[in-house]
Amino acid sequence: MLFEEVIGQQYIKEKLIHSVQKNKISHAQLFVGSAGYGTLAISVAFAQYVLCADKQGNKSCGVCSSCLKVNDLQHPDLHFSFPTVQSESKISNPFLENWREQVKKSPYFTLYDWIQKIDVKERNPIISVEESSEIQRKLHLTSYEGGYKIIVIWMAEQMNSACSNKILKILEEPPNKTLIILVSEDADKLLDTIKSRCQIVHLNRVNNDEMQLYLKNNGVSQEQAESIASFSEGNVIKAHEMMHLDETENTLSEYFMGLMRSSYKKNVIEMMNWAEDMAQTGKERQKFFLMYCTHMLRQCMIKNYGNADLVKVSDSELSFLNKFSPFVNGNNIREFMKSIDQAYYQLERNANPRILFTMLCFNSMRLLHKA
Repeated sequence: MLFEEVIGQQYIKEKLIHSVQKNKISHAQLFVGSAGYGTLAISVAFAQYVLCADKQGNKSCGVCSSCLKVNDLQHPDLHFSFPTVQSESKISNPFLENWREQVKKSPYFTLYDWIQKIDVKERNPIISVEESSEIQRKLHLTSYEGGYKIIVIWMAEQMNSACSNKILKILEEPPNKTLIILVSEDADKLLDTIKSRCQIVHLNRVNNDEMQLYLKNNGVSQEQAESIASFSEGNVIKAHEMMHLDETENTLSEYFMGLMRSSYKKNVIEMMNWAEDMAQTGKERQKFFLMYCTHMLRQCMIKNYGNADLVKVSDSELSFLNKFSPFVNGNNIREFMKSIDQAYYQLERNANPRILFTMLCFNSMRLLHKA
């Protein structure tokens, strides 16, 4: 994977490239951030740049033998460690083919996506003490191509205590020309002794403009790109999910506007029809809609009480908010958020969607007219 294929994170890319060019690569690095920010993607791109035999300035050549092997996730000096379901295997090796399929499909995926890939029962995976022995064994092997030996430990916070303590040894005394990349969404779950031995790199959410550019390059219209970029809040996984919603149905913004207009007018027929339409959509779309409601209500509050320049929505959404936002204020915002949170909670537990969204309509009607 090339650095240019990683969405955003320009500062981090430059920092990593500079460390290679100056031959100041820290042997242990901890990449921290949401999976949707590209922690795994930038780890693989960094490994490819380090192993590339013909670097082209600030990027890998992409065509040398090393680059082709990394791109296929088959380089003998690049290893991966990841959580596994212990009853299936205590080490990563038997799942390597599944791993390659998942990463090649997209390096932006969550732990839950990975669980669904490897276990139909969706049991909780960990990185075990047996896996730590495998990590040590791999890093003590002689480099096949005479350069760095690299291991990417994905979701490092899933290491159990025995594994974490055993990993300390190789972090303290790594073999020559070894690069250990730990990838974590929640560094607070890692031992302080592990964090103290790593150079910590924090990835932030993808810049709004960069996200819009990425979406437009993938065939999304300008209007939809603005809306998705705002809603995703810099999370590529969230943006992907919204992109792949059925485009033949109404957009989330149309559903939101329909809910609020019918509720404000106290038009019970329209409200019931809206609830019926929403109940016919898929569960995942319904969950996304509720998250979108939270996002739009937050934008209303920013517009009312903050800097209007901080409101990040599409032109059509902004046109609606200019008229609607005054009806969302300190008198009703807490109850609005609570109503949506309850609806999401109940939907997760298979509540009847027709009843659920009917109740949401009537709650919205009550709150919009609250003094």
